[in-house]
Amino acid sequence: MWWITVSLILAGILFMLIEMLLVPGIGIAGLFGLAALGASCWYSFTYLGTSVGWWITVIDIVILVIMLAIILRAKTWKRFELNTEVKSQVNTEVEKVSPGEKGIAKTRLAPIGTGKFDNVTCEVKSYNNAMIDAGTPVEVVEIVDNQVIVKPLI
Repeated sequence: MWWITVSLILAGILFMLIEMLLVPGIGIAGLFGLAALGASCWYSFTYLGTSVGWWITVIDIVILVIMLAIILRAKTWKRFELNTEVKSQVNTEVEKVSPGEKGIAKTRLAPIGTGKFDNVTCEVKSYNNAMIDAGTPVEVVEIVDNQVIVKPLI
């Protein structure tokens, strides 16, 4: 009859690991894990005797404390962290454009679109949030927060 107790303890450990690592929070897996560990204690007290029941209870508590200590260590969660860095930049061509420069609206500005100034193509925004058709000559009014503000020359 030991196999029932061992099976309940292993099921409890498995469910607790699922709860802690795969679906964190107080959920069904955690409740099943605690229920399985509790059932192993109950089964041991009922069918294997009081002294065995106390030993199984101590073993269950030690298992839970060890699992909690491992989970709460900082190194455990470092393994799950995303360690990549995003090094891409958006609209870097803005630095090559200066106020007063003239170009054309490459796409329709509604109010944001693409403008072309000499060899530089970048994202631009219309000065008063008006629609500007593609191919319309535009002039850079200002650059605010890495955004080129333009007005039509017509």
